[in-house]
Amino acid sequence: MLQFVSMLIKILLASLLVGAALSALDMDAAQILQRIGLTPDEIVAAIRRGVAWATPNIILGSFVIVPLWCLAYILRPPRG
Repeated sequence: MLQFVSMLIKILLASLLVGAALSALDMDAAQILQRIGLTPDEIVAAIRRGVAWATPNIILGSFVIVPLWCLAYILRPPRG
């Protein structure tokens, strides 16, 4: 858990530094999106399509993975 939090902090700090550098160059998110030909609405739509695709696949996969994990957890040797 500590490694995960450490990674998140590093990502946040790197994002802050890059954002500050881009801000110093008078660039903002709207300009960057405009240069690559995207709008915020297109990004939101793409995220929604991704979630709509991933959700049923995650649920379907969990019908196999969760019972197998439970079985492996029950059958593993006792610790210490």
